[in-house]
Amino acid sequence: MAELREITSGLRFPEGPIAMPDGSVLLVEIAAGCITRVAPDGAKSLVAKTGGGPNGLAIGPDGRCYVCNNGGMPFFEKDGKHYPSLSTPEVPHGWIEAVDLETGKSEVLYRECDGHPLIGPNDIVFDAEGGLWFTDHGHTRRRDRDRGGVYYARPDGSFITTVIAPMDGPNGIGLSPDGSELYVAETHSGRVWAFEIEGPGKIKRTRGPVPWERGRLIGAPAGYHLFDSLAVDSAGNVCVGSLPGAIDIYAPDGSSEQRLEMPDLFPTNICFGGPNLTTAFITLSNTGRLVAMEWPRPGLPLHFLNPRD
Repeated sequence: MAELREITSGLRFPEGPIAMPDGSVLLVEIAAGCITRVAPDGAKSLVAKTGGGPNGLAIGPDGRCYVCNNGGMPFFEKDGKHYPSLSTPEVPHGWIEAVDLETGKSEVLYRECDGHPLIGPNDIVFDAEGGLWFTDHGHTRRRDRDRGGVYYARPDGSFITTVIAPMDGPNGIGLSPDGSELYVAETHSGRVWAFEIEGPGKIKRTRGPVPWERGRLIGAPAGYHLFDSLAVDSAGNVCVGSLPGAIDIYAPDGSSEQRLEMPDLFPTNICFGGPNLTTAFITLSNTGRLVAMEWPRPGLPLHFLNPRD
C-alpha cells in the first residue's frame, strides 16, 4: 500500500469527500451538521451549516453541491473518537438539498417519494443526463428498522422515483465507466451489487435464484464487514469503505478483490482527485481525519466535476 499522508484532523465524523478542481476537498461533518472545505494545506473553512446529518455530496449540472441529508444521527464520543449510535424514534427523517457553494444558501428539493417519506438519504451520484441516483439507508433502532432503497431524481425538484426497494441498508452508490451499470453497497449484509441500467432511473431485472433479485452480486467477503460509501476508478473497479478498518476493491465482474488496511475503525468514504485523478482521498471518520494516498490507477471522472475525453 502506498503511504498515507494526513491532510487535516479534528473533523467531527467526516464523510462524502469531493476532490475539487482547485485542489481543495469538500466534505461533510455529520456530527457537526455542516459542509467543510479543506484546503491543500489542511486549513478548514465552513461552507454551509445544513443542520440534520449531511452525508453524501455531489456536484450537479448547475454547479451547486447536492447533499443527501440523513436528518441527524446520534453519536457518542469516547477517548476523542466519534461513534455512531442507534437511532431513536425522535430522530427526524432526512431530505435531499442543494447548496450554493458561494453563499452557503440551501434549497430542500425532496423529502418524500410518492407520499412516502425519505428516511435517511446517504450517498449520491450524477449520471450523464444530469439525473441523480441516491441511496436511502433507512434508520436502525434497538428493536426495529426502517429499510431503505435506491431512488432517482431530477436536480430541479420536479421528479423523483423509487428504483429499488427494499434494500438492507444501501449506502455507497456509483456508476460504471460507460454508465451502463449502477453499483450499490449494502451496509448490514456486507454486499456490493451491480444493476444493469435500462435508462435514466430504470434498471433491468436480473433473474436470480430467488424471484425478487434484480442485481448481480460482485462482492460479499467472508467474515464481519459493514460496507459504507464507494468510488469507482477508471478501470471500473469498485472501491468501497469496509468497516472495520479497510478499503475493499472489487473488479467490476466480481472476479477479484483486494483489501487495503486503514488506520481507523471507520474508513467511510473515498474519492479521487489531484493531477490525472491519481490521488485517493479517504475519510477516517472515527478519528476525524482526511488522508490521501497515491492510487495505482486514475479515478473515474465524475459528471459535472471532472472533464472527460
